[in-house]
Amino acid sequence: MKLVEKFQMMEKRNKIIAVVATLVVILGLGYWLGLFGKGKGNPLDLNSMKGDVDMGAPLNTGEVSPFTNIPCANWNRRPIAVMEAADLSVRPDSGFSDADLVLEMPAITASITRLMAVYVCNNPPEVGSIRSSRHDYIALAAGWDAIFAHWGGSHFAGEVLDKKVIDNLDLNGSFGNKASECGFRKAGIPAPDNGFARFDKLLECAKARNYRMENKFTGYAHQAEAAADQRPGGGHLRVGFAGPYAADYDYDKATNTYLRSWNKVADIDANNGKRLAPKNVAVVIASSEQIEGQYNNVQIGDPQFDSVSEGDAYYYFNGKEMKGRWKKDKSKWASKLFMYDDKGEEVKFVPGQIWVEVLEPGQALKWESTP
Repeated sequence: MKLVEKFQMMEKRNKIIAVVATLVVILGLGYWLGLFGKGKGNPLDLNSMKGDVDMGAPLNTGEVSPFTNIPCANWNRRPIAVMEAADLSVRPDSGFSDADLVLEMPAITASITRLMAVYVCNNPPEVGSIRSSRHDYIALAAGWDAIFAHWGGSHFAGEVLDKKVIDNLDLNGSFGNKASECGFRKAGIPAPDNGFARFDKLLECAKARNYRMENKFTGYAHQAEAAADQRPGGGHLRVGFAGPYAADYDYDKATNTYLRSWNKVADIDANNGKRLAPKNVAVVIASSEQIEGQYNNVQIGDPQFDSVSEGDAYYYFNGKEMKGRWKKDKSKWASKLFMYDDKGEEVKFVPGQIWVEVLEPGQALKWESTP
């Protein structure tokens, strides 16, 4: 009898251990997916969202883009920031060669990236694939005084957009200022990557909603580019996003540009076949974590989720590397993304397109200069 009781006790104990182990696995998985105790962030603070941030006097003089310092007819037009895909299925994207600034940032931690192209000077015939918003892109767009165009978004982004704290065009008609008539689904491309828009239609839609169309963004500082005899012979920059999202830039002395490749393939604009070749590349180091299932948060200075408002940055122009810092006031949605040099002064880029890469700590960043 005692032997039977002992066996029953052991069997009961083993069942309890199995149940506890199962619960630990479920709770751990749920925490990783953001289902328990993570990712809700702080309550939405409308005081931090509403109104314009006083950016001060323009950093560039004359009728020039606040991003590129290049003269253009539309120099004082308010920027339009468009969310675009990094998916292999839709490469090459349309419109990047005409952007004044392009930002690339993780949409899933250590995995998929997503881009935001900011336009002032040029009117590309088409932009896309247009993808959904994530909340941290909104704060960046607001800091550039941009009208924000996107195709739907995460529910975290939707909570912000539904407060109408940024002038936006939701081409999916889900959040904020719904604008489903402003885009179109492109034949032959599978959803969700088949969202596109004519840029002139975006402008038309913004004006129809009585959005302010004059720019208030102070811009980024600039300097004259180095003379040809002061430039190195070449150089290679590796921005090690995960897998096929990794980007490479080969410095070209003759044009003083950085020829961009994506997944080892020369990156071009689908609109015109032009090789993407920014004059400036800024690599911002910012941590990322999953906050709910497929949604992540990048610590880039937005007030709802972030505890960090600055970090290391690396800048590439004139064929050289410079280390500095980035800062963004996380108490204000519309604060500018500041980029500083090693002396604590705003970086002076050379005239031309700026490409901002937001890289996670530990991901490869390597610069090799050729004399």
